[in-house]
Amino acid sequence: MPATQTTIPVIDLTASSITITRQLCDIESVSGNERAITDAIAAALAPFDHLEITRDADAIVARTTHGRGRRVVIAGHTDTVPLKNNLPTRLESEADVEYLWGRGTVDMKAGVAVQLKLAAELVDTAVDLTWIWYDNEEVASDRNGLGRLAAHHPELLAGDFAILGEPTNSLIEGGCNGTMRVDLRTTGTRAHSARAWVGVNAIHAAAPILDILAAYQPRSFEVDGLVYREGLNAVNITGGVAGNVIPDECVVTVNYRFAPNKTGAEAEAYLRQVFPGIDLVVTDSADGARPGLDAPLALQFLAAVGGEAKPKYGWTDVARFSALGIPAVNYGPGDPLLAHADNERVPVAQIIECERGLRAWLEQRQF
Repeated sequence: MPATQTTIPVIDLTASSITITRQLCDIESVSGNERAITDAIAAALAPFDHLEITRDADAIVARTTHGRGRRVVIAGHTDTVPLKNNLPTRLESEADVEYLWGRGTVDMKAGVAVQLKLAAELVDTAVDLTWIWYDNEEVASDRNGLGRLAAHHPELLAGDFAILGEPTNSLIEGGCNGTMRVDLRTTGTRAHSARAWVGVNAIHAAAPILDILAAYQPRSFEVDGLVYREGLNAVNITGGVAGNVIPDECVVTVNYRFAPNKTGAEAEAYLRQVFPGIDLVVTDSADGARPGLDAPLALQFLAAVGGEAKPKYGWTDVARFSALGIPAVNYGPGDPLLAHADNERVPVAQIIECERGLRAWLEQRQF
């Protein structure tokens, strides 16, 4: 029998960015299943001779090579969290606002759609452009496609300024908070619960940890003109052996979201001060990124987009650019509060506004 031919989904880059968003979203691409959408993006970009295309697994890098003095990197991820009966996409209106509903509309295929359309149309710009669409952003960091590119092909990420298409309501959000998870462990002595006085209850010993967390007042820090709010919260607690045994171990997992004015090492030192004398083990850590808004290209971008820059409270891949010495901001359509939600939806007007802002900046003849 002849081999089965796999049809590559069609993405029409001559269509509107709204239509391209729908085409992207209707290609299911839950993390780990990005092959079809990557094939579709590669096929859509193939006719454009002004782009030099590199594919690394399910990540695509498209670069202009005009020999300009400066280079801007614009990136977005193509994967989504799992579906919840929210595909195919649909258009609906609420209170005179038109929304595009569906998984990925906010996080972050509307941003990717704008990027793809501009990558195809902007042939001759005053800066060279690197467009990156990558896989596995929504899962463990060691699978992240942008991280893979940074490790194996850092030359493809090189630039003077970077923009990540994370949802920001089509406003600029500078940098991002760092994140750290730690396990706080208390120990005791097992005993039969009928003779509890023979043992030492490790869960009871965790009470001071919870008291510290309940009384904790989040701090805010101004970093390069933006105010970042921190957070310290228990996200998991485990302990117990059986219904009639005094537990000899309890582990409270705490997530610390820290402002980008400190490193991971400084964040760890601070947590050891907050929880003195408690067994603390760092299980995950990622530095944040400073706003990057003092870079000349960033200032020009902010002027073109308009509005007031805000801080990004969550961790995003702008931190990967920051680690390479590239100032980076977040900019994309969609309300981040609706990312991953069952009712994920993006206002159509925000897709249009994001395209307008990015196009207005990139079409400038002087930088």
